[in-house]
Amino acid sequence: MKIAFVSVLSLLAAVSVASAAHAEMFNGPTVGVQAGWVENKVGDTTTNFGATAVNGSKDSATLGGLFGYDKQFGKFVVGGEAGFNFGTSDKVAGGTGTTQATIDPKRSFDLTTRTGYLVLPQTLLYARAGYTNDRVQTTLTPSSGTVSASEDRDGWLVGGGIERAITSDVSARVEYRYGDLSDGHGRYDRHQVLSGVVFHF
Repeated sequence: MKIAFVSVLSLLAAVSVASAAHAEMFNGPTVGVQAGWVENKVGDTTTNFGATAVNGSKDSATLGGLFGYDKQFGKFVVGGEAGFNFGTSDKVAGGTGTTQATIDPKRSFDLTTRTGYLVLPQTLLYARAGYTNDRVQTTLTPSSGTVSASEDRDGWLVGGGIERAITSDVSARVEYRYGDLSDGHGRYDRHQVLSGVVFHF
C-alpha cells in the first residue's frame, strides 16, 4: 500500500513538472510563417549607378518565414530570430528627363533579438531590434538602352508586437517593423505590418 501511495505521489509530481514546463509556451525553438503589408519609401537613394532620381513609395503584400529560439524567465522572455520575406509588385519608379528608373526589392532577411513581457500567461508583448538586409535590383532605361544591377543593402530595424498562444504549441502574432536601409545619399525606408503563425517545440 505504501509503495502504491509513493508511486501515485511520484506520478502526480511528474505530471505537475511536465505541466509546468509545458505551460512555458515561449521557451525553446520556434518556426513559423508570416504575411502582411510592406511599404518601401525611396528618396534619391544611392545605388550601383550613383544617386537615382527615384522619389516615391510603393505598398505591396509580403510573405515569408521565420526561425527562432526563446528563453522564458518568469514573466520575461528574451530570444533571437532569423526571418525572410518576399514582396510582390513592389517596384518604386521614378526618373528624370528621358531616363526612367525603378528600384525593385527582391527579398529581405532579418537577424534580430526580441525582449518581451507576459501581460497574461498566454499573451506576450514584445519589442524587437536588429540587422536587416534587402536584395535590390535597380533598372535604368535611358534612350541608349536598358541597364540593370543588383545589390545587397544593409540596415537596421526596430519594431514591436503582441503574440498569443492559441494551443499548447501554436501561437499567433501581429507586429510592426521599421527598417532603415539608407546607404550614402538619399533615403530608403521600409515599413511592415506582419501577422504570423508560430510553432513552438
